Amino acid sequence: MSVLQRLEKQLEGLFEGTFNKMFKGVVHPVEIASAMQREAETHKAVLAGGRVLVPNRYVIDLSPPDHDRLAPYAAALAQELAQSQAEFIGENGWTVYGDVIVEIERGEGLDTGMFRVTAEVAALNEGADSSQPVSGGGGGYGPSHQPAPSGPVLVAADGRQFTVAHGATVIGRGEQAQIRLPDVGISRRHVRVDFDGRQVSVTDLGSTNGTLVNGQRVTTVSMQPGDVIQIGTTSLTLQAG
Repeated sequence: MSVLQRLEKQLEGLFEGTFNKMFKGVVHPVEIASAMQREAETHKAVLAGGRVLVPNRYVIDLSPPDHDRLAPYAAALAQELAQSQAEFIGENGWTVYGDVIVEIERGEGLDTGMFRVTAEVAALNEGADSSQPVSGGGGGYGPSHQPAPSGPVLVAADGRQFTVAHGATVIGRGEQAQIRLPDVGISRRHVRVDFDGRQVSVTDLGSTNGTLVNGQRVTTVSMQPGDVIQIGTTSLTLQAG
């Protein structure tokens, strides 16, 4: 299933039976998502080391009639478009500064059914080093590591350490995750790490791109020190505390 097909399915689930009625006769979200993908393609920039940087902020100008009609749903629509664009960027292995942000605005002078997409690179990721792009393990935000952790830790390729707390710890890009990783290939709530004081296990939370442990796709699995979790383009190695 393509990114655009997943977007349409997610929107149908979000708005349930009102989806077709809501977007009948107005600009369709899939058309906007397609235009956003083209903007990312158009504005690619090659960084040192061969990484490809693309815009992370997209402003969608809708015609006044379309904007007024969709205004009650603008926040939810913007969030779904941002997630879809993040998945598209992740699948292509590109790099962004901070999170993917979508803003829906009123575009004066546009006729019904018309829209305009403006894309730019903007360092909007709170808590991240705005001078560094993020894709896999680069840059980031999340719990600060402890000099001498008392429990198991997950160690990223760039040396960042995340203590595995007793109980359940969610890893993802979203605000509800206890460990937040700015990797566009990671879902908002991607994986849960459980620690009962002796054993560590991981459970995929229905993520878009799945979870690998030691190269094998998993749903739920127990882990041992030295095992590697792969989510998006980020690798996390379990080490004993």
